[in-house]
Amino acid sequence: MVAYCLIPIVLQGVIMVVDEGWFHRERGLSRWERIGRPLDTLTIALCLSWLVATAPERSTALPIYVGLAVFSTLFVTKDAAVQAQPCSPGEHWLHALLFALHPIVLAAFAYLWWIGMAGLLVGQLGITIAFLAYQVIYWSTEGATACGELESGQPPRRRKGSGTPGSRAGTTRP
Repeated sequence: MVAYCLIPIVLQGVIMVVDEGWFHRERGLSRWERIGRPLDTLTIALCLSWLVATAPERSTALPIYVGLAVFSTLFVTKDAAVQAQPCSPGEHWLHALLFALHPIVLAAFAYLWWIGMAGLLVGQLGITIAFLAYQVIYWSTEGATACGELESGQPPRRRKGSGTPGSRAGTTRP
């Protein structure tokens, strides 16, 4: 059963790397997204921290985790309206997969916690914190800001036909 739990966790990780490494770097991120992405990751880190710090036997442990997981699942949807314009169809599809996987991954974490797989959760928490640090550092640099936002604070508009994987040339940069 542990292997089945790892499937959505690894799949989410792979999709996150593609989304971040390809789509986000190609189009850049608006100020809203540069702040919001690390906050999304922080909600996962809080869920994992709770599991690592709390024994499953504690009567309030599971209800509090469920509350954190529901909050995280709803929180990550906050960017849907902001991303409607700048995202390509491929990026929208990846985001849909991530939205669908989010509660499944959180349930997998809960199961791993329940059966005592604390080491896996500590490892995942370390990976999550490292990814959070990357997001904060990379997206707060001047270079990342310049590629994702015009002086007006607005993300650059894509030209028609741009934004499909493999067609980086159509992206407008300030």
